[in-house]
Amino acid sequence: MSAPPSSALSSALAADRLGSASVASFALTAAAPLMVIGGVIVAGWANVQVIGFPLGILLIGAALALFTFGYVAMSRHIRNAGAFYSYISQGLGRPAGVAAALSAVLGYNLLQVGLYGIFGAAGSGLLAAMFNVEVAWWILALVAWLFVTVLGLSRVEINSKLLLVVLVAELAIVLLYDVVFIANPADGVSFAAFAPDNLFIGGALGAVLTVTVTAFVGFEAPPVFAEESRDSRKTIALASFGGLGVMVFVYALTAWALTVATGPDNIVAQSQEHAAQADLMFVLAGEHLGSFFADAGNVLLVTSAFAAMLSYHNTVARYTFSLAREGVLPRSLARTGARSGAPVGASILQSVIGLAVILVYAIFQLDPFTHLFFWLGMTGGFGVLLLLAGTSVAVVLYFAKDKRGESLWTRVIAPVLSALFLIWAVQQTVRDYGTMLGTGDDHAARWILPGLYLVVAVIGVIWALVLRSTKPALYAAIGKGVEGGKTEVAPAEAPKVGV
Repeated sequence: MSAPPSSALSSALAADRLGSASVASFALTAAAPLMVIGGVIVAGWANVQVIGFPLGILLIGAALALFTFGYVAMSRHIRNAGAFYSYISQGLGRPAGVAAALSAVLGYNLLQVGLYGIFGAAGSGLLAAMFNVEVAWWILALVAWLFVTVLGLSRVEINSKLLLVVLVAELAIVLLYDVVFIANPADGVSFAAFAPDNLFIGGALGAVLTVTVTAFVGFEAPPVFAEESRDSRKTIALASFGGLGVMVFVYALTAWALTVATGPDNIVAQSQEHAAQADLMFVLAGEHLGSFFADAGNVLLVTSAFAAMLSYHNTVARYTFSLAREGVLPRSLARTGARSGAPVGASILQSVIGLAVILVYAIFQLDPFTHLFFWLGMTGGFGVLLLLAGTSVAVVLYFAKDKRGESLWTRVIAPVLSALFLIWAVQQTVRDYGTMLGTGDDHAARWILPGLYLVVAVIGVIWALVLRSTKPALYAAIGKGVEGGKTEVAPAEAPKVGV
């Protein structure tokens, strides 16, 4: 087959297509509330066996709010689809930036492919319960993979509109559940889940922090879409702070409401009973609202998982695109569709990786919930935690060289405080990784999974040094993105999105 004509592909993302709500939709659906509470937090209660996840959510939310001040400030001065990568490159140096880039690609890949596990497991259980039809999880995962592959090659605004519809429906039913759970307490309305004694116990703090950080993964997505946003300085700030605020409120409220509905002393046992089916919320909702609302929640859990995997697919593809555009990865991965503006080469690569993972897990009959969704998802979340810590330090060093009109709070105080907390959280997480996975410290996965980041970081540093010696001009442009002068203007034939 002959190569596409030059008019069919470009090497720039489509500009001026997304407003604040559209950009926020990528963040909020990546951090899908039903999937996060019904899947991630319930699995966390089951594995870590401490009550205090609602308090952990507030702590992480506060730390991420501090982080966001410096993160958004960086987005005002560096427009690049590889946000973490470019910020760390400019603040900590290019070798650290390339190491961060490969870590980001690994982490987001683990998060994205892990979602095929919960989609397949939850979808299979839903079909069995509602229609008495048995379908293997991996068949449903392959169906989701096909749709994600097609949408990943489509216009970014089509993706954002679909995500907004799913998000609104999901938030509506989550808030309904919260009201019902609090109105029907098992043992009175208790705030025990916010008591420090129920979090800082048993050497489980690091595990709780990683689970809750994973719950927020996606909040950092807005700067990834800066190149495709209208009035990006305003859009990215609104989407970042607004999205994070919604997440903190919904997550903390819903996690606490679940402890009220079961009774704080029963939440761990009930989570262990329902974790594999990810149906604790829906069983409780069915007791008070009837089967219709329970089934509706189950359906939205499946669509929530799909929306999250689509959001992560878009994020991973743009990180890969950013690296390829600058020559760190093969430039063939920096091709974008002239009509869609989507990163075609990077999106196809992401789809190939997803297909391979689904097939491997199906062939070796591995547990789609525990081994695919939870283990890989938590490891992806740990990678994002590493990137958050590195970016906080990078913000301080970047603005130390040039204040660029930013306030002392934005360029020093907030990022320093967030860096101290996030570095401490990394240390706690490494210590408690076996507790988080539910394997104990003797299991090989306890070291292999977090160790993947050390491997890719070393590869990244070595590759950056090779580029410095062999391609100094390319090395000098690392992390500069659209400021590097190597991009083309994408066609602007599509209408702008009005949200």
